[in-house]
Amino acid sequence: MTHSIGFIGLGNMGGPMAANLVKAGHRVTGYDLAPEALRHAEEVGIRPARSAAEAVREADLVISMLPAGRHVLAAYAELLPAVGPGTLFVDCSTIDVADARAAHELAVDAGHRAVDAPVSGGVVGATAASLTFMVGAEKEHFESARPVLEAMGRKVVHCGAPGAGQAAKICNNMILGISMIAVSEAFVLGESLGLSHQALFDVASTASGQCWALTSNCPVPGPVPASPANREYAAGFAAALMAKDLGLAAGAADAAGLPTELGRRAAQLYADFAAAEGAGLDFSAIITTLRAGGK
Repeated sequence: MTHSIGFIGLGNMGGPMAANLVKAGHRVTGYDLAPEALRHAEEVGIRPARSAAEAVREADLVISMLPAGRHVLAAYAELLPAVGPGTLFVDCSTIDVADARAAHELAVDAGHRAVDAPVSGGVVGATAASLTFMVGAEKEHFESARPVLEAMGRKVVHCGAPGAGQAAKICNNMILGISMIAVSEAFVLGESLGLSHQALFDVASTASGQCWALTSNCPVPGPVPASPANREYAAGFAAALMAKDLGLAAGAADAAGLPTELGRRAAQLYADFAAAEGAGLDFSAIITTLRAGGK
């Protein structure tokens, strides 16, 4: 089944995601505040709109990929009155669980359906249509959204009720942030002990230290040629975004009354790194500040 899709947010993630929907045969109209993003979108077959409301006017499904919860809630205030009854809203942004639930309530109260579906996989995954979607929704709404999500990703997981997709995303990224710091600290320690990067990688990648942060996004150049460390830490997943996600996890932990000590420490390290020189670098570049801290 093909859809008429309104896509709001055509940046580094949203642009290639929308392009993959066009490749899958859907009719996609998009909007972004940045004129350059709109120009690029038009080049890959997305119809540019002059406003968010115009982008969704003929849509039966609306997808948003926006920076924060306040942007999603503001967009919904404009979009919900602009579409026909029962339109399916799919928010792929990474936002606070409470904001995701609030957006869901706004959509339902306006007579529509809503799904939160944050993603993992970064710009590479968005371009290759190999993202993982973590979905919070009623079962029937999940099934309605699934075919469209599968056009943009390799794995689509129903995590539970509305807001559960965002919960899964921040928990996953808390694991990722902590593990990248652990891997980076291990390499820094190995350096001080005279251990080569390759030797440590060859051991840890096939032993109990194995993890994605090591084998796919290794923070030192050499062992994993495709990792950002070999491109001066050009961002696959920017440190500023990791800082944002860890901050969301810390906020959720506060609401739940949980200490999450490692998660909070990781949040602080990434917040400091992003506030200094690291905002636009890949999150694996945290090793540079950890290495400097030992000198």
